[in-house]
Amino acid sequence: MQVLLRADASARIGLGHLRRCLSLAQALRARGAQCHFVCRDLGLDVAALVAAEGFGCSLLPAPAPGFQPDADAPAHAAWAGLPQADDAAQTIAAAAPLQPDWLVVDHYAFDQRWHRAVSAALGCAIAAIDDLADRPLQVDLLIDHNLADDHAAKYAGRLPAGTPGCTGPGHALLGPAYAGATPCVVQEAVHSIGIFMGGTDAAGLSQQALQACTLAGFHGPVEVAASSAFVHLAALRQAVAARPHTTLLLDQPDLAGFFGRHGLQIGAGGGATWERCCLGAPTLAVAVAANQQQALQPLARRQVLQLVGGTADAPVPDAPAIAGALAGLLASGTLRRRLAAAARGLVDGQGASRVAATMQGLALTLRPATMDDAHLLLAWRNDEATRQASHGSAPVAWPDHQRWLAAVLADERRQLWLACLGGEPVGTVRADAPAPGAPDPAQVLSWTVAPAARGRGLGVRMVRLLAARLPGPLRAEVREGNTASVRVALAAGLLPAGRQGQVLHFRRS
Repeated sequence: MQVLLRADASARIGLGHLRRCLSLAQALRARGAQCHFVCRDLGLDVAALVAAEGFGCSLLPAPAPGFQPDADAPAHAAWAGLPQADDAAQTIAAAAPLQPDWLVVDHYAFDQRWHRAVSAALGCAIAAIDDLADRPLQVDLLIDHNLADDHAAKYAGRLPAGTPGCTGPGHALLGPAYAGATPCVVQEAVHSIGIFMGGTDAAGLSQQALQACTLAGFHGPVEVAASSAFVHLAALRQAVAARPHTTLLLDQPDLAGFFGRHGLQIGAGGGATWERCCLGAPTLAVAVAANQQQALQPLARRQVLQLVGGTADAPVPDAPAIAGALAGLLASGTLRRRLAAAARGLVDGQGASRVAATMQGLALTLRPATMDDAHLLLAWRNDEATRQASHGSAPVAWPDHQRWLAAVLADERRQLWLACLGGEPVGTVRADAPAPGAPDPAQVLSWTVAPAARGRGLGVRMVRLLAARLPGPLRAEVREGNTASVRVALAAGLLPAGRQGQVLHFRRS
């Protein structure tokens, strides 16, 4: 299984989207998948981060400054730096040579228009990692590991009904180090505090949290985790150096040990929230953006963590606000133990493996057709749209169809397959080999997508899947005006080879 992952990182976006995609890629690789990243150059060396985990990365060019999204663009469209139609075209160009089975996209700037364009051009399934539910999505799998009472209601009107989902904290995308990590031991007194404010900490909250520790009366050891991408790294180094018993942990590949060795954590929302939960680390969470509030508030209501956020006048919490919430946690071992137990009950570190297994289960497969498929195949063949696109548009009678299917199955020169998605038939594809001594040695391809499965790029995927199994030349004949089948033929690697009357010919030599 070939999987592409489309995610970006920048001082504005942070590193969280890229980090959780890396965790998913590791789980997919453990199941035998080949993974490759497509990222845009937004000022951080994302290619190096991806390479450090053993994956390749195609880097899209940096956008020109001054991009202003259209009025109908997603709320976070500016994060991409260019129109999503342009990003889709560049993503398609970078991804096409790899012929992916899946493309995982983790980006708030893209909506169903991006999904449809990429799926149609690449013929792959699309999985979206999302938690905002603030724009229409058109995907084959939704991944939202945030806590919600009803994810179907959350995405109502944003996602087609019946779209499979990996939802809830049980699907949190954590790296492999977390599944077997030693959990935090919660004692009556806090002996040390850990601070991690995300991958870039554009708001400088690490310094505010350090000051809050002192304001709350804690003078013991504090360890601050950071990355070289921190916007205010120089100022943070100075703050760490100025405070006794304070150390800086820089550029760690994972923070499992960090979250497990301190009696209390102060941290921003994002992917690290679930890492802390997995380790049962009592946490004072700091929300600095609306999407973080949305994710953290349900956890605070269930007493999984304590939450401190900004106000309308001051969106970023300051040191006194953090210190006020911190003092209560420092004073109560009972409260910290209760938070730790609730957190560990939500996340077990196996979420990425669960998502990877789901993606494998939803992979398109081919199985040989049998006479038991006769009624299904006839219904597809007699669908009005199918008949209008076929060389013969008249309905086929049941006895004629039975005789035809029996003859096809008995003919060694003909292969008829059902394409199945998650075990459910979604189309059929056929290869007819020429008779011995025929002047044209090419096998002839034909295909039908089930009426209920149209518009999802499945035709390209199933034709590609069969074509990859067939050696030698291939050809297809498509009725003029059947633009969907023309698109399938081209995307499956067949090239235009002329026309005869109203029939267009395509060929792979």
